[in-house]
Amino acid sequence: MRESVSRRNILKATGASIPVLLAGCTSDSGSETTTEGDGGGGTTTSGGTETTSGSPDATINIGQSLNPVRFDPITQLSNPDALVANRVFSQLYTYGEGTDVVPNLATSMPTIERDNTRYVVEIVDNAMFHNGDPVTAEDVAYSFRAPIEEETPLLGIFSVIDSVEAIDETTVQFDLSNPYAMFQHVLTHQVVPEAVREEDKEAFSTQQPIGSGPFKFVEWEESNYVTLERWDDYWGDELPNVAGVEFTPITESTTRVTNLRTGDVDVIETIPPRLWDTVESTEDTSISEIESVGYFYVAFNCNEGPTADKRVREAIDYSFSMDDAVDRYIDPAGLRQYGPLPGPMVEEWDMPLEEWMEIPNDKDVEQATALFEEAGVPADWDAKIIVPPDDNRENIGLSIANGIKEAGYEAHVERLDWGAMLSRAYTGNASDYNIYVLGWVRYPDPDDFMFNLFHEESEGVNQGVYYKNDEVMEQIKGARESTDRDERQQLYQSAISTLLEDKVHLPAFNYKNSYGVKSAVSDFQVHPVSPQNPRLLTGYNNVSVDR
Repeated sequence: MRESVSRRNILKATGASIPVLLAGCTSDSGSETTTEGDGGGGTTTSGGTETTSGSPDATINIGQSLNPVRFDPITQLSNPDALVANRVFSQLYTYGEGTDVVPNLATSMPTIERDNTRYVVEIVDNAMFHNGDPVTAEDVAYSFRAPIEEETPLLGIFSVIDSVEAIDETTVQFDLSNPYAMFQHVLTHQVVPEAVREEDKEAFSTQQPIGSGPFKFVEWEESNYVTLERWDDYWGDELPNVAGVEFTPITESTTRVTNLRTGDVDVIETIPPRLWDTVESTEDTSISEIESVGYFYVAFNCNEGPTADKRVREAIDYSFSMDDAVDRYIDPAGLRQYGPLPGPMVEEWDMPLEEWMEIPNDKDVEQATALFEEAGVPADWDAKIIVPPDDNRENIGLSIANGIKEAGYEAHVERLDWGAMLSRAYTGNASDYNIYVLGWVRYPDPDDFMFNLFHEESEGVNQGVYYKNDEVMEQIKGARESTDRDERQQLYQSAISTLLEDKVHLPAFNYKNSYGVKSAVSDFQVHPVSPQNPRLLTGYNNVSVDR
């Protein structure tokens, strides 16, 4: 039986607050399950307000930090896309207040059979899409099959699916090629109406995405706004308190904060480090924050060019101080990171953080120069560093470039738009980059970070390091296919230690998921899994605005 758990029961079950990431797969132990609205939620560390019903006709205005570009979940959505799309589409499963997987369209946790290679999921029988069509098991099967058949960027995590089929109107069966410890997180994918999407995929992505979530899509004026309205026929247990949502991309951080202070928007996404104190001290405004399931890093081209030599990578690590760069450009909006797993995940998986903290080199320009010379780097080498359109990552890149210059070589930083960045950063060509600065934010399981960012099967798709080490590749693949948590921990620990010693990445920082919130907004929650935000309606919160 599908049950909705009250806020009181959720707080009792979770200890009121879940700032720690729960890694790995969870199984159905017969406990109560939570059916969520537009996903689960997080913790508000500042600015919490008493829940009220607010003004039922109010629209909440949210300032985004980046422009969305498409809304079709079958293609891999960026965070700006997901900020909108996850209010429109329901997920098969979602997250509770922490990173525990809970049912959304599903009635309960999956039944797992055939040595962890078969997952059987029952879905609710009353869910409807915004056009009035019922959500069927075939729509669910299509939503997981299409990324494979169309070879979208989601192929890497969906390729383990051998087959997915609708057994009947409300039963879906997933057969996997091998055990996949992270698969329950993969089941948090959004569900789309097959017939509507197949009729016109481009229109579905940019003009009229149709989902089954608590809000329906109204209009998108590119670079200006996206409007959603409450779907009064929503099949869930509760309707949103707000009548609609307007997302406004305000890419310049000072302008975004100004709009919050003047009340032109009710909420802003991503508080920039240099304006953190400004927002915190603004009257009738608070910051809601939680450490994200994310990892931001400096990556080297290990395929060709000088950075293919470990000595050069070591030299670059000696040429600047990552600690100083993070202190200067990221704090207090983020935290220093020493490995490729988010901090709470490091703790949950009992990783040797203190050992990893000893691996980065202290700045020593003379040692850097000596290693460059030992590696035979040409005197006229000009290091090419590419970064996305993000001031903070650009500043990390500039710190590296300045260090390389101090060591006697040239370096320049090229800031690219997202399309150019993602088309160039994964080629493996030294003419495109020697170094790139990027981040990864998605599922709260080590596999999502390790396989996508380092494994050879992800080369050219989600990573451009092209690192060659058969033992590390086997460890990452073995941990992906094992369902023994202790074995996975040992494999990941060994692989990460090798990757850090070989300087494949220089781990940099992890952002907090942070939102500036006006006091007129109540019951606003922030979740550690970034694409789940903003949580407007879940089993434990329902945002309202008092006009």
